[in-house]
Amino acid sequence: MINLKPKFTFKRDLYQEARGGHSRLINIYCRKCKQLIAVYQKDGSGNLRRMYLDRIYSPLSLTNLQCKPLGRISILNCSKCKEILGTPTMYQKENRKVFRLYQDAIIKSVRKLN
Repeated sequence: MINLKPKFTFKRDLYQEARGGHSRLINIYCRKCKQLIAVYQKDGSGNLRRMYLDRIYSPLSLTNLQCKPLGRISILNCSKCKEILGTPTMYQKENRKVFRLYQDAIIKSVRKLN
């Protein structure tokens, strides 16, 4: 039998260490229709206000967006109900591309690593 469930491993880098080395995988859902939007690595404690593009694991349409120019990245919206969830922008403090999430646009839940 073939296991089709993807395997995830944490990205370990200076950004993770700057936030205390504590990471977890979370599922991001649309608050309006409960559709799964992304699997994301959250580093550190606190609220989720922005999603760093290099921390998105799934779906494939949202991975590797950090390599694209900022003007070519579309807004983050729900694939099911088309609700707008976030806007691509540059986080100036760390010079990293992010989706700035709108308040109360998403629901998050902790996910097991594999």
